[in-house]
Amino acid sequence: MPGVGMPVVGVVGAGQLARMMQQAAIGLGVELRVLAGVPGESAARVIPDARYGDYRDLDDLRDFAKGCDAVTFDHEHVPTEHIAALAAEGLAVHPGASALVHAQDKAVMRERLTAFGAPCPPWRRVSSETDVREFGEEHGWPVVLKAIRGGYDGRGVWICGDATEAAEVLASGVPLIAEAHVDFERELAVLVARSPHGQGVSYPVVATVQRDGICVEVIAPAPDLDPEHAAEAQRVGLKIANELGVTGLLAVEMFQTRTGMVVNELAMRPHNSGHWTIEGARTSQFEQHLRAVLDLPLGSPSMAAPVVVMANLLGGDDPDMYSRYEHVMAHDPGIKVHFYGKEVRPGRKIGHVTALGDDLESVRARARHAAVYLSEGIYT
Repeated sequence: MPGVGMPVVGVVGAGQLARMMQQAAIGLGVELRVLAGVPGESAARVIPDARYGDYRDLDDLRDFAKGCDAVTFDHEHVPTEHIAALAAEGLAVHPGASALVHAQDKAVMRERLTAFGAPCPPWRRVSSETDVREFGEEHGWPVVLKAIRGGYDGRGVWICGDATEAAEVLASGVPLIAEAHVDFERELAVLVARSPHGQGVSYPVVATVQRDGICVEVIAPAPDLDPEHAAEAQRVGLKIANELGVTGLLAVEMFQTRTGMVVNELAMRPHNSGHWTIEGARTSQFEQHLRAVLDLPLGSPSMAAPVVVMANLLGGDDPDMYSRYEHVMAHDPGIKVHFYGKEVRPGRKIGHVTALGDDLESVRARARHAAVYLSEGIYT
């Protein structure tokens, strides 16, 4: 049972985001409850109050939410109508359906962002080869096709060099939008938080390094980013959070081009681009999210060191990462390692490492060494 007066936050989903939220909840005196699909999921291994059910079933969600002071999510896949139904029944659900739909539906997101002037690439809903061909003739090839719902980590995104390639994607029957291919210099992300009464804060803009559609490294702050451009990115993030009525964390993934920033994707939850904040910021993204959904004053997003680098641990052919743990700790006592309690499979995110320091080159090398050695058992 929760301690007297301690709030209970229900997290729909039991992945690594909910797991890492437990660390922050302990310090805040918040009791977490998670809705897992099956026993053994990442967060269900470490959170005592783990319930089991189907996030797509409204009755399961109702039962799970009983006694919670707030309900939030570690993924965006809960049906929008179920979220609205819970809120209509008086539950504090954050983010609400009217906000979260913009992270669930890429067409709705683009329509809304375009309407209030957020920087977006040219885009259009498409349902036929003719639609895509006309879009390509207007905006140039290649054309990026995106699944309107369900895509993440590079899934549901196709870069088509011509109409023939686009026809193959269209044949799947997946509802799509087309976007102009952005000639970007690098990928950035800005993480902001907003509370129900409208307080907002922004973390420093970070650079993200992608490989095969998966983020492998995050550098905070983004190196050599003009301060005016960094401030503009933070303003865009805070404006989006305010315009959409977001409660909790909002991650805005951006492309940096020669002429400015372009919004790529949104996520309304703690995000891979913010894992560095556990050790690297005065308030971790997980604590910030809990503060926001409970409408507590938000914490400082300032950095704890001049440079922070986070590297994801991706599964390799050897699943015995723990046997290499000792070397990493002995080699660099300042490295922080986080495992997610997941079965190791090639290419799967099973943890991350974080390094802090004063010099970008050395901090980045330390994080890379630890990540590669843990994942592959080789030196870099």
